Amino acid sequence: MEQGYDAIVIGAGHNGLTCAAYLGKAGLRTIVLERRDIVGGATVTEEVWPGYKVSTASYVVSLLSERVVADLDLQRHGYRVYPIDPAYFAPLEGDRGVLMWEDPRKAAEELAGIDGRDAARYPDYSRDLEHLAHLVRPLLHRIPPGVEMRSLGDVKEALGLGTYMLRRRKDLSALVDLMTMSCADFLERYFRNDEIKGVLAPGGVIGMWGGPMSPGSAYVLLHHRMGEVDGMSSAWGFVRGGMGTVAGAIASSAAAAGVEIRTGAEVAGIGVDDGKARSVRLADGTELSAPIVASGIHPQTTFLDLVGRGHLPDDLVTEIEHLRTRSASAKVNFALSELPDYSGRPGRELGPQHPECIISPSLTYLERAWDAVKYGHVSERPMIDAVIPTTKDDSIAPEGKHIMTCFTQYVPYSPADGPWDGAKRDALADRVADTFEEYAPGFKGSIEHRQVLTPFDLEERFGLLGGNIFHGEMALDQLLSFRPAPQVPAYSTPVKGLYLCGSGTHPGGGVMGIPGYNAARVIVRDKNRADRRDRAQRRA
Repeated sequence: MEQGYDAIVIGAGHNGLTCAAYLGKAGLRTIVLERRDIVGGATVTEEVWPGYKVSTASYVVSLLSERVVADLDLQRHGYRVYPIDPAYFAPLEGDRGVLMWEDPRKAAEELAGIDGRDAARYPDYSRDLEHLAHLVRPLLHRIPPGVEMRSLGDVKEALGLGTYMLRRRKDLSALVDLMTMSCADFLERYFRNDEIKGVLAPGGVIGMWGGPMSPGSAYVLLHHRMGEVDGMSSAWGFVRGGMGTVAGAIASSAAAAGVEIRTGAEVAGIGVDDGKARSVRLADGTELSAPIVASGIHPQTTFLDLVGRGHLPDDLVTEIEHLRTRSASAKVNFALSELPDYSGRPGRELGPQHPECIISPSLTYLERAWDAVKYGHVSERPMIDAVIPTTKDDSIAPEGKHIMTCFTQYVPYSPADGPWDGAKRDALADRVADTFEEYAPGFKGSIEHRQVLTPFDLEERFGLLGGNIFHGEMALDQLLSFRPAPQVPAYSTPVKGLYLCGSGTHPGGGVMGIPGYNAARVIVRDKNRADRRDRAQRRA
């Protein structure tokens, strides 16, 4: 058995690396174990075709905590972001389209071509949503209190949370509404036009097992508004070198803090003795010991596969078994010979319509797309969030060529007519290409390569069970102190010395780094308390 580590982190996704970096900065001898031969988890860049460096899973950045960026000095380690403004181009039926600028006034001017009355309401909508995002952002870095209030720390956190909300009680009703209502109902408060609602609704369903009329989708809309890029609130951007640069920068910072990172090291089990995590066993038989183990991988994999039901309370096993981790999201990545020529915004020369395009021409379109997957079918007319990072970043493709990565909904994890195979994946790629062809004639002729990752493939490759990009659905009963289960509050677990630090914990999914940051704070706090107790006992 290898000896001498203070902490072992399972999974070199961006949250696992973030946790490890903070532990290293706190002086803990830390090792990160990664199953794949590259770091990053779903925050990764892969050379899918010669010369093409594709962000195969996560594809844009916004939610990454500015605190993490500053603390880990990520810019010095290679992190650079190109903001996207306009946020996206939204094609519409009838050779039309609108540019959704970050400036609400400019966006409203675009929307006025659809409906003048609704366009006039857009600044109010944007202001109100930003106000709610401002209300929630400070909660992201809070340690959620345990539901059962078993410690003084839980009581303090609960009191702090209560005080925070009491001071903002005038906004509490609006926040509760947003947490429980559908995206469609929330948009209905401002807009009447089905096209405008379709243009605005995709943020409420991205990564969600549900449509715009599903309860809880309004919160998902808010969740995607809580980040910032280059000082612009709620903005998104491309990372130079692809999303793997995010993980690479965090890994570099962690290494500078003395953290060891081992790839090709698949974890087969967590050793538990007398209710305490003692070691980690690798698939090759290697065993590493440490009094602290932090898992950045999926909670179900951590508890049910690595720890085992026999070491866990029965009620926790039941909760984890019933953790909802469904998905209807797929990635279809293309290598293109030229930029799309949209009927609603003509031109193949680089323009504001090219960095990002979202196909969701009406709320009805989006809801019907969701209807198909409920019965195991790919949407005939899917919602597609397509980004072309080569419009900003010339380092990831051969000169004159482009990468388009399409986040596509809705796609079943288990098709009704049998498992995924090559023919079904080809049909999905055709469906996405055909949909784009409707809005950008000639698009299919520009495709040189394509890659398809279904929800099943996302699970197999990245450990995203069910294909869920958030490590569990972002629903009210799976947020804050209930994420991933009431028995696992504040990143600690019933197994002493075992912690969770991935997206399956508060505040949830997206390339945030906050779960890793928060978990590291709890780990260091617990270790310092334990060290103080040990010193007191030795003096006694």
